[in-house]
This record gives sequence, C-alpha cells and structure tokens, in this order.
Amino acid sequence: MRRVRYERVRELLKRELGEIIRRQIPIAQGGVISVNDVGLAGDLQSAKVFVSIVGTTEQQKQGASLLRQYTILIQNILGQSVVLKHTPHLLFVIDDSIERGNRILEILDELDKGTPGS
Repeated sequence: MRRVRYERVRELLKRELGEIIRRQIPIAQGGVISVNDVGLAGDLQSAKVFVSIVGTTEQQKQGASLLRQYTILIQNILGQSVVLKHTPHLLFVIDDSIERGNRILEILDELDKGTPGS
C-alpha cells in the first residue's frame, strides 16, 4: 500500500511541477521546459526533478538558470497546490537522455545508410 501512495505522490508532483514551471518561466526566456521524472526520497522530504529544456543554446542555459533562481518560489507554489505533511525540497537536474537517445538514433541511421545493399 505504501508503494502505491509513493507512486501517486510522485506522479502528482511531476504533473504539478510541469504546470507551475509552464506558468512561471516564459518560453521566450527559458525555452520549453518539461518535467521528465521526479525522483522522490522515501521520506517524501526531498525530490530530484529531472527536466529537459528544448530551445536554443541560450534558452537552455537561461532555463537552467531560471530553475535554480525560482526553486524556492516553485516549492512555495507547490506547497500551496499539493497538500502534503512536508513540501519536498526540490533539486532540478537537467536530463539530456532524450537528446542522447536521438543522437544515437541519428548515428544508427547514418551507419545503416552506409551499409551496402541499403
């Protein structure tokens, strides 16, 4: 039963954080920031928020900077919108796994095109 609650809280935080970030950080400044996953501590007191940022290199840098700058504000808004005994302390982590996966697919396509008989 505890595991089910943990997963429900994790998914709720993921959804709420995505909405809060969307409202607080303009796309023109920080690019499109999406919450890929939330790693929640067993005691629910801290959370690693894995985000990806789509945009120009400058928007990506600015988006990461804005997330660090707005962490306390985002935590406060989260605390008002999600009722938990303690609002988790947030740590934002840039997740480039999607970008790396796309690069691997590009390399595989290039290798496939170079194969005789393709």
